[in-house]
Amino acid sequence: MRLLLVTPPMTQLNTPYPATAYLRGFLLQHAARLDLEVAQADPAIELFCALFSRAGLAALAERLAARFGGGGGKRARRAAALDPSIEHFLAERDRYLATVDAAVRFLQGRDPSLALRIAGREWLPEGPRFAAIDEAMAAEPGADPLAWAFGELGIHDRAKYLASLYVDDLADVIGRGEDPHFGLSRYGEKLAASAPSFDGLAAALAAPATLVDEQLAAITRRLLEQHEPDVVGLTVPFPGNVYGALRMAQTVRAAAPATRIVIGGGYVNTELRGLRDPRLFALVDYVTLDDGEAPMLALLEHLRDPARPLLRTFVRDGGEVAWRTTDALHDVPAALAGTPSYAGLPLDKYLSVVELLNPMHRLWSDGRWNKLTVAHGCYWKKCSFCDVTLDYIGRYDPVAADLLVDRIEAIVAETGQTGFHLVDEAAPPAGLRALAERLLARGVTITWWGNIRFEKTFTPELCQLLARAGCVAVSGGLEVASDRLLALMKKGVTVEQVARVTRAFTDAGVMVHAYLMYGFPTETEQETIDSLERVRQLFAAGCVQSAFWHRFAATTHSPIGQRPDLFGITLRRAKAVTFAENEVGFSDPTGVDHDRLGVGLRKALYNYMHGLGLDVDVRRWFDDGSKRKVPAARVPVDLVERALRG
Repeated sequence: MRLLLVTPPMTQLNTPYPATAYLRGFLLQHAARLDLEVAQADPAIELFCALFSRAGLAALAERLAARFGGGGGKRARRAAALDPSIEHFLAERDRYLATVDAAVRFLQGRDPSLALRIAGREWLPEGPRFAAIDEAMAAEPGADPLAWAFGELGIHDRAKYLASLYVDDLADVIGRGEDPHFGLSRYGEKLAASAPSFDGLAAALAAPATLVDEQLAAITRRLLEQHEPDVVGLTVPFPGNVYGALRMAQTVRAAAPATRIVIGGGYVNTELRGLRDPRLFALVDYVTLDDGEAPMLALLEHLRDPARPLLRTFVRDGGEVAWRTTDALHDVPAALAGTPSYAGLPLDKYLSVVELLNPMHRLWSDGRWNKLTVAHGCYWKKCSFCDVTLDYIGRYDPVAADLLVDRIEAIVAETGQTGFHLVDEAAPPAGLRALAERLLARGVTITWWGNIRFEKTFTPELCQLLARAGCVAVSGGLEVASDRLLALMKKGVTVEQVARVTRAFTDAGVMVHAYLMYGFPTETEQETIDSLERVRQLFAAGCVQSAFWHRFAATTHSPIGQRPDLFGITLRRAKAVTFAENEVGFSDPTGVDHDRLGVGLRKALYNYMHGLGLDVDVRRWFDDGSKRKVPAARVPVDLVERALRG
């Protein structure tokens, strides 16, 4: 039996999404017994490379010229009035065709000498994404607006940033001129996110194919010809992968109707647990929930012998969705899950891009990171906003440090890459200490970063140990930066504690990113302003270097979604859910305009991450020209300083 595991578009550009590597590593342990061949591919990066190529842009330009006109004239001006990205692309078509292949090679790390030409800002055509740089230069003639970030010698990083803007410009052209579903890290996200009905996806799948759809279909057919799979496994981690997955399934159905198709992954696990619409099964045969190792193994054995049971799997039976599972099978312990295997993935095609000029924030998009997990699930699993009722959070299962180091050495030998991103929900402090000690004792040199909880166990001594073992960055949830709300969400930390822990990491030379949240149930406008003031102080004190503010969303599998009455809100559930359900609308009696506040919060963070505005009253970020003002912060101006002294 031949199994092909694939990641549909779109995901991050710089490194493979790890689900297929995890599954392949596990299934290889059973390959001989099952007479199984396991291959994997990444159509997401292949689609990017097809679109962002001379041939891809030529096809795009031809379509846009036919639709809007090109080279001047009334139609071109009409297109320009709609979107400057399209106008610029059509006007600079020849320059884009001449530069795109080389620019992509540069971002793939295969042509570093091109940095000098890109940094000179004469070679690449520069569209609307470059406007901020030009505005800064106009405001201060003769000045270099990027000098603060790159200095005189940072030519390669400067060029990488400029080439990233070039790619962003082209992505805007595709999304605005050819396929409104397209994005660099998501594809058709709005069609699938918490969609109670399959109608929207069904309509989009029945619509005429765009250039993006055609390229994806061609990639899918090539994969079928190359691997001749009996089973295709599609991992669907996010809403932005669903449309691409189903487009691929359409092609598989048409080109190889005998091939079985199975989908699973994070989106399926969170949003399709109540699946009742049988139309999905016109495109796929099986839908598995939660960790994929045991259900996939059960499915493969079922295909060999239909008398064998399925595990946590939806099928279509008699025109209805049916649930198939058994108590006789159990999940695979983390220690027996095997070593992730990246063999077969095109590791030389991934691009390092710079989305923000912040050293910590760029880790998500810059560099090729092997993915690894210290422990399955979350050792805390109490946060009221989190999906603690689901297996991926609720089942905590750590891996022994020596086994982790064995896996690290095997992955390095396979990939040639020594960078690791630990993708735990929250890596346990004891597990990280043990891992660091074993890395040092065994002389294994890697560079790594991952997600943690900012708890007091991370002492200065432990932070120093982690840094010596290769830790360069950590991310963790500060969330609302309000002790009242932190207690309500059962976060288990205080702002003062977070200040001390993050400063300990910074003092050890480890960068820190904070996840922030606004609009939490019962959060007042005053609490939001006070939270921003605390965040300002954390940046000013050098405790954190990067952050991102998320708008709170109530999810159906969280304690808030299960018991909204305990948090003072009323849920607004869809009346009939037959397809996806995750985020649930709600009514909060506070009546705060969180959307307005969110604009100011994001503006403040953008400046803080670039070292700007740290001495400015936080009210300034909410000045939108309206007469409505926000209250002054009521936080002591030395709150963080006192916490650090204490």
